[in-house]
Amino acid sequence: MKHVIALDVGGTGMKAALVAADGTLLHELRRATGRKRGPDAVVESILGFAEDLRAYGQEHFGEPALAAGVAVPGIVDADRGIAVYAANLGWRDVPLRKLLSERLGGIPVALGHDVRTGGLAEGRIGAGQGADRFLFVPLGTGIAGAIGIGGTIEAGAHGCAGEIGHIVVRPGGPACGCGQRGCLEALASASAVTRAWSAASGDPDADAADCAEAVASGDTRAVVVWQDAVAALADGLVTALTLLDPRTLIIGGGLAEAGETLFTPLRAAVEERVTFQKLPAIVPAALGDTAGCLGAGLLAWDLLATEVTD
Repeated sequence: MKHVIALDVGGTGMKAALVAADGTLLHELRRATGRKRGPDAVVESILGFAEDLRAYGQEHFGEPALAAGVAVPGIVDADRGIAVYAANLGWRDVPLRKLLSERLGGIPVALGHDVRTGGLAEGRIGAGQGADRFLFVPLGTGIAGAIGIGGTIEAGAHGCAGEIGHIVVRPGGPACGCGQRGCLEALASASAVTRAWSAASGDPDADAADCAEAVASGDTRAVVVWQDAVAALADGLVTALTLLDPRTLIIGGGLAEAGETLFTPLRAAVEERVTFQKLPAIVPAALGDTAGCLGAGLLAWDLLATEVTD
């Protein structure tokens, strides 16, 4: 059974799979990154995980993986195969493609940005399937975006395309980790809603999911927090629609798990704000937390197809 190795590296955990040519997940595993032991330990955890997956594939499917794909957070130079910077993992300029290829017997390795890789999977085999232009926006600890064009993801000239979370929607608003004030991420991410609801409810342990539940039950304090976040999100999304004109807008991440508590007011808020822009279909992501792994597998198969073509 021909297969590739797929790794999705997060701030605290890693998801991995062996992926068949048709996208089937043949084997799935999860492990901690070990980030508390430092960036070198994280890199070694990734390499060791990949090595174990290769051995599993050899034993259970009769041959080693043909290639590997890995999705990582932060700044990524996909062309050179370098994980440039990730604040949560503490690394800088890690030649991850080279290190993985050496550990895996010289097979080709594709490196991708976690959100763009997840967007690739959502676009090809998830909620954006069949859309020639889409925007994938996961609402998690932060807010990022993946711009889908004709089955591929636009990375930009410097690998920074799609950073919708750092559009300023409330000038002079709350401070953002990027150094600006009033960024979309500081107002409408799951972590932003958690902070706002914790303050409004007086419960230091309350989070965004609790806020969504309180909204559904009619809590007026929660409704105010939620409406503020939805309004900021709609403002940021309309800016993105104006620039990109996508056919489908895919919303994922932890905040999207609120379902229609989010999507009903969000669709209405976006519709209220558009003038000449064409309103896209606004849909929930379909692949959940497997998107990154599936996307990493797609990157690996794409790499093999490119090598055959060349």
